[in-house]
Amino acid sequence: MDVSTASSQGAATERPGPGRDLSPLLAGAATAVGGTGVLLALTGSDSVLRGPLTLFLLVAAPAAALAATLRGLDPFSRALVSVAGAVVLDMLVAQGMLTLHRWSVSGGLTAVTAFNSLVLLLVLVRRRCGRTAKRQGS
Repeated sequence: MDVSTASSQGAATERPGPGRDLSPLLAGAATAVGGTGVLLALTGSDSVLRGPLTLFLLVAAPAAALAATLRGLDPFSRALVSVAGAVVLDMLVAQGMLTLHRWSVSGGLTAVTAFNSLVLLLVLVRRRCGRTAKRQGS
């Protein structure tokens, strides 16, 4: 009885076919949506989609960058903390730019994108250093 249960669980987790892992597809779609939002915002387009797509970028990009740093948390906590951190980051950027009397849409997008790039770069460097340390130790 236990053997059949174990084999049926293994078959359920390793299903073949095109729908087994959609995360690269979803990441590519999110990047395309965010890139379109930035393009529409920086060119000053009068498109109806400019606001929602730019807002998507301002929430999703920092959330993805923060989620990459929080690998130890369970998925729900990771999503909640990363979305909350993205909102806090956006508010801090806006408050800082307003305080310095330097507010602009392009400046805000640039600041948030620079932060995201820096965090993702640091995560990449940390993972590479961890891999080389493991290789040297073994």
